[in-house]
Amino acid sequence: MAPGSPTDRAVKRQRVLDILDSAGRDSLLLTSNTVLTWYLDGSRVHISLAGDPIAAMLVDREGDHLVTFNNEAGRIAAEELPLGVNLHTVPWYGNLHQAAAAVGTGSQPPLAEADAAAELRAARQQLLPAESARYSLLGAELAGIMTDVLAAARPDTTEFALVSALAAGVVAAGAEPLVLLCNGSSRSMFRHPLATHSALGRRAMAVVCARRDGLVANITRWVRFDAGTPEERDAEARIAAVEADIFDATVPGARLDTVFGEIQAAYVRHGFGADQWEQHHQGGPAGYAGRDPRVTAAVTDIVVLDQAFTWNPSGPGVKIEDTVQLTESGLRVLTVDPRWPAATVNGLERPETLQL
Repeated sequence: MAPGSPTDRAVKRQRVLDILDSAGRDSLLLTSNTVLTWYLDGSRVHISLAGDPIAAMLVDREGDHLVTFNNEAGRIAAEELPLGVNLHTVPWYGNLHQAAAAVGTGSQPPLAEADAAAELRAARQQLLPAESARYSLLGAELAGIMTDVLAAARPDTTEFALVSALAAGVVAAGAEPLVLLCNGSSRSMFRHPLATHSALGRRAMAVVCARRDGLVANITRWVRFDAGTPEERDAEARIAAVEADIFDATVPGARLDTVFGEIQAAYVRHGFGADQWEQHHQGGPAGYAGRDPRVTAAVTDIVVLDQAFTWNPSGPGVKIEDTVQLTESGLRVLTVDPRWPAATVNGLERPETLQL
């Protein structure tokens, strides 16, 4: 069965044709993993997670042309090629971008992806029905993996052992672990903690960013093995309040730089201090990139319905993070497992620390 949804792909093709119309061009060359997986509706175009895509796509007014290396073409044709996409090959030592640019029928060079970056980002903001369903399923499975692994953790479990179990669950689910983080109680000051051989101790944080069908789901969870200190429990409640304020600002038509201003104000409002937003990025739109893009005061994109987000406010020893989608009825949490302990914060069920 061909990957992706023909209905969704037709909408995506029209969005790209609209970009060509606006630019007065005949073709567009797609070269990044983010844009290729979006346009192909989830096809895998990588071998190494750290490497460049092994394919490039030329979209012109006559059709869609995917160029890949000769040693990749068999698998691509059998497992990754959506219906209606023309497949071309280049020797494994050849130049993908040059070959893709040459397959078009237009008289002018194709528009480069980088020259249409803002327009392409806008084109992939509003998730379509089939990809929304795939994203929701990934989010639920990822949250379940977190529950299974953290519920089995013990104070003497090492950080490496914990992320190994998370990675195994992610791969078994047919996804790719892009980010795996863990800090035990001895390393709780680090906000991007790559795992070590340290034991978890009395409390720990785990973070996973996993990709399937091109879509990236992001989640953070905490576990502890005692009752926690009053200071910890207070900070957990306050960071959830910061997140609730961010959610309130994430509405259709809002500009992301305005949302960023609300993030800065929320830290002060809930007692974290005016500099906390500077200690870690705050997240942003999600989907075919982990953050698409990370939000700063310079990002002026407009929030739209059916767009996905991962906000991740954090403070000393606390962080909260889920992947959500903005629907007509409000924000819907995708990375949710009903087995995980939760509390209602401003009308939305939000994860608490799992106490073992």
